[in-house]
Amino acid sequence: MSGWIAGVGRFAFFTIDFLRAVPSSHRPLSRAVVEAYNIGIKSLPILLVIAGFVGTNLSLQGHSAFEPLGGQQMVGMFVALAGMRELAPIIAASMVAAKAGTEMASAIAVMRIREQIDALEVMAVEPRGHLVTPRFLGILLAMPALTAVSIATMVGAGYLVATLQLGLNGSTFMEHALAASEPGDVFWSLFKALLFGVVICLVSCYQGFHSAPGPEGVGRATNRACVVSAVTCVLLNYLLSELYYG
Repeated sequence: MSGWIAGVGRFAFFTIDFLRAVPSSHRPLSRAVVEAYNIGIKSLPILLVIAGFVGTNLSLQGHSAFEPLGGQQMVGMFVALAGMRELAPIIAASMVAAKAGTEMASAIAVMRIREQIDALEVMAVEPRGHLVTPRFLGILLAMPALTAVSIATMVGAGYLVATLQLGLNGSTFMEHALAASEPGDVFWSLFKALLFGVVICLVSCYQGFHSAPGPEGVGRATNRACVVSAVTCVLLNYLLSELYYG
């Protein structure tokens, strides 16, 4: 228990030191665009596949649940609400944590064991501002975009299954999906994506900065970055949903 509390304290001090170092970062916006490309575009193919199949399953399960009640026309509402409110941001966060988060942790951990971070400090370059800031800005750009793409993919895949496989009316499906899509739900979903991006970036970079020496240390830091980010995002998703919808 004491070790866990000490870890939370170290993470809090790391976050404070990062926020203080942000103004000293050199050309953060130009490097943030590169990071946004690496985070967003490279995560997009697997995100499209997973979001598409999740949308098809939502349509199938919604039809199975509503058919005995004669409410097949509500499948569009079910797909839109489930995908937009909960699944799209958490799926995007899981994919980014598994891919981009591990890359952040491993890259910084390798710099740590090669003493490149120490070299930055010797050259009077704040390593947290130099290494974390562009990744932080990049993930803030990428996460809402990935979440929006995930929502559209889920609804589109659910529409195809509902019309081509289940024989539902496409106009009715989209009518209920759009009627259920309130602007507040969209903005809240994108806001959750932003918070998930903050968590993934800070946790991954923290694990990289505090990596143990050697290849095993890099591996453990990478694994912890993925696990801690994913678990934290799931818990945060529940708390945010309870706050807004509860």
